[in-house]
Amino acid sequence: MFAVHLMAFYFTKLKEDQIKKVDRFLYHMRLSDETLLDIMARFQAEMQKGLGKDTNPTASVKMLPTFVRAIPDGSENGEFLSLDLGGSKFRVLKVQVSEEGKRNVQMESQFYPTPNEIIRGNGIELFEYVADCLADFMNTKGLKHKRLPLGLTFSFPCRQTKLEEGVLLSWTKKFKARGVQDTDVVSCLTRAMKRHKDINVDTLALVNDTVGTMMTCAYDDPYCEVGVIIGTGTNACYMEDMSNIDLVEGDEGRMCINTEWGAFGDDGALEDIRTEFDRELDLGSLNPGKQLFEKMISGLYLGELVRLILLKMAKAGLLFGGEKSSALHTKGKIETRHVAAMEKYKEGLANTREILTDLGLEPSEADCIAVQHVCTIVSFRSANLCAAALAAILTRLRENKKLVRLRTTVGMDGTLYKIHPQYPKRLHKVVRRLVPNCDVRFLLSESGSAKGAAMVTAVASRVQAQRKQIDLVLALFRLTQEQLVGVQDKMRAELEYGLKRDTHSLATVKMLPTYVCGMPDGTEKGKFLALDLGGTNFRVLLVKIRSGRRSVRMYNKIFAIPLEIMQGTGEELFDHIVQCIADFLDYMGLKGAQLPLGFTFSFPCRQASIDKGTLIGWTKGFKATDCEGEDVVDMLREAIKRRNEFDLDIVAVVNDTVGTMMTCGYEDPNCEIGLIAGTGSNLCYMEEMRNIELVEGDEGKMCINTEWGGFGDNGCIDDIRTQYDKEVDEGSLNPGKQRYEKMTSGMYLGEIVRQILIDLTKQGLLFRGQISERLRTRGIFETKFLSQIESDRLALLQVRRILQQLGLDSTCEDSIVVKEVCGAVSRRAAQLCGAGLAAIVEKRREDQGLERLRITVGVDGTLYKLHPHFSRILQETVKELAPRCDVTFMLSEDGSGKGAALITAVAKRLQQAWKN
Repeated sequence: MFAVHLMAFYFTKLKEDQIKKVDRFLYHMRLSDETLLDIMARFQAEMQKGLGKDTNPTASVKMLPTFVRAIPDGSENGEFLSLDLGGSKFRVLKVQVSEEGKRNVQMESQFYPTPNEIIRGNGIELFEYVADCLADFMNTKGLKHKRLPLGLTFSFPCRQTKLEEGVLLSWTKKFKARGVQDTDVVSCLTRAMKRHKDINVDTLALVNDTVGTMMTCAYDDPYCEVGVIIGTGTNACYMEDMSNIDLVEGDEGRMCINTEWGAFGDDGALEDIRTEFDRELDLGSLNPGKQLFEKMISGLYLGELVRLILLKMAKAGLLFGGEKSSALHTKGKIETRHVAAMEKYKEGLANTREILTDLGLEPSEADCIAVQHVCTIVSFRSANLCAAALAAILTRLRENKKLVRLRTTVGMDGTLYKIHPQYPKRLHKVVRRLVPNCDVRFLLSESGSAKGAAMVTAVASRVQAQRKQIDLVLALFRLTQEQLVGVQDKMRAELEYGLKRDTHSLATVKMLPTYVCGMPDGTEKGKFLALDLGGTNFRVLLVKIRSGRRSVRMYNKIFAIPLEIMQGTGEELFDHIVQCIADFLDYMGLKGAQLPLGFTFSFPCRQASIDKGTLIGWTKGFKATDCEGEDVVDMLREAIKRRNEFDLDIVAVVNDTVGTMMTCGYEDPNCEIGLIAGTGSNLCYMEEMRNIELVEGDEGKMCINTEWGGFGDNGCIDDIRTQYDKEVDEGSLNPGKQRYEKMTSGMYLGEIVRQILIDLTKQGLLFRGQISERLRTRGIFETKFLSQIESDRLALLQVRRILQQLGLDSTCEDSIVVKEVCGAVSRRAAQLCGAGLAAIVEKRREDQGLERLRITVGVDGTLYKLHPHFSRILQETVKELAPRCDVTFMLSEDGSGKGAALITAVAKRLQQAWKN
């Protein structure tokens, strides 16, 4: 028993001594966590450099855009071919991807050798060999007369300008074929395939093997957004935000970046980490000074590093009693598979003895322990370096997503990772230590890069087909110059119909005289009450106007109008209004004061004088009974009488659009048009009295409230209405009415978007084909969401958050499509508004007989004010369609309140002048 203990003690002591000896000799290869964090920071800086347009040319980590913009979503299906060129063998595959409710991939493949004379010979011959192998495979599998999409996995650094094109930057590993560098490898393959008349393939994607690995794993796990290969060579790719990629146009979405991290340190950034053995290995390689990071990590080099270390230790008398064999002097005699075998648990020492004996050496027990530890240090350093670079990528992903904690999956492949018994465990442990705020799952890729190329091709096919369908929908909202001119001409014709006595009753644009015949001149003064009814809120205002300095002070209170009042009886509505007025007068301490009042009533009214307005029809969700066809001023007076608390002098009933024009006219005498682009849409303008057949007299001007929201109710713009417009109209409170307004105003744009999203989802083009309950809810997609989603400052991540609030679990690609849909709908709305306005300004120019008109448009409304692009597109459209009109746009400040008071003040001034 004592002898056993003695032997165990002797062996432990021997092991400790040998490990200490090797540790002293290779102390420079052992990297502390502090050093790894430093390497991680250096790699982050290199990534940033590679992504920048100006810094990329000098960056060692090239950060190549791959033009892979989407990962599999499970809806891919079809038959695809895949070629995999880049390792020790060349492979051709047929991949069948089927949906069938569950992700299912079936593969048939064949390996072909890659002889040295082919991979180091002439480039043309290399690609002809690849084409011959493909033809042989297709012949064997009976695929000769099928037209199939093909993905090419090409495991060398390429600069891509699109998914199906890539210029070889440099060969790596053992490849050295002449005449291929700086040429497009897809073109080389296409030319070679032309020799085979009986094969018909479309190369849809050129893919790096790392990208292939990520895509294969992403098919099984949608969280996978990083791919890492640790095999013959080493590399990583990940999904980067487009807004960070200077090398590619566009900011929307994400794109997979092939880091080409093997070249990290080629600019000297790792000189303090590299050892004499790394330098010696590099000098003897096919590409001295290149791929320095790869040469410290990958399977092609680890065995050679071990050989160089053992040779030096033997020379120093630290191993094999100072003896060296010719095999130990021979480059390439120790391979990475030997390193893996020597590190095997339990069998490792026996394997070490056998391998060393095969090298012509006579190792002692101590030698075997020392050599095994050399292998451990070399492979552990490899895992550590890989972990540091991967941790940098994971940190970047987390920061891009602005997350405190990241959950992600890394797709892994490569012979070193797969065959080395300790490597995966070491790598995982160090990564988790370096990035404790990332929950990382490591997923081993099955049939990795080649299946990945097929997946990229399948995704490319899906995206292509989906893009076509999405473009067909968006095309319905793209108006040509010819169509816009058509809208302008039809609007002009409708304006004329509305002004003429004979055609007025048939006109869809009602052209209602407002009896506002003058603009403010600066002499207005006094205290006025203003009421503002036009939406779900009702306002009461006290407006104090001082003459001379054009100064207006306002005090107001907002009251809600409940839905049951909006859609109850007329008496209930006006009693509620009077109750609000009473509360306001009480609040302001004005009970009993008899003030002149202006009533902004933002619904179509036929006026017989400035203080009489007969409601033509409710809009904007109002449905109060017994009001249409009645004078709203009389209804207000009756309600005041019923309350019997106060009396008011109702001077003017005003449309909010007229109020907007008056407010801006107070500041700018050139303002003769008022435009509202908000919940509803309307326009008013000063018309020559001679053109208004509905009102007596030819002298001067009168403001016309166009009520243009009804434009098209006679079917004149049906050629540009879409199925979605019709669905919104049919589901509205007033089907068949206000068709122009339903294509241009804030109350309806969100609903149009909702209808499009439902249709695209039904077609399986959005939200994985799942329509959420909330998306089925009318009115859920408010127009404010369009403004937020289209904001240039908003990253897609924030767009996704907005969609999540609506119960829509969107991918990055979904978010891009939603943003495009919002853009198409709001752009069309702005263009249609612009075309209508162009008709008005051109009419004013012609009526005044001017070569060139200068005019100001007073504008109000949330859509115009808050949407990031609406105002610009509207202005551009007016400029294009009315080039002889110089139009200034002036934002109105509180048109409906201040404007009503100004109209009341102007009416009072004109009444006084008429009396005098």
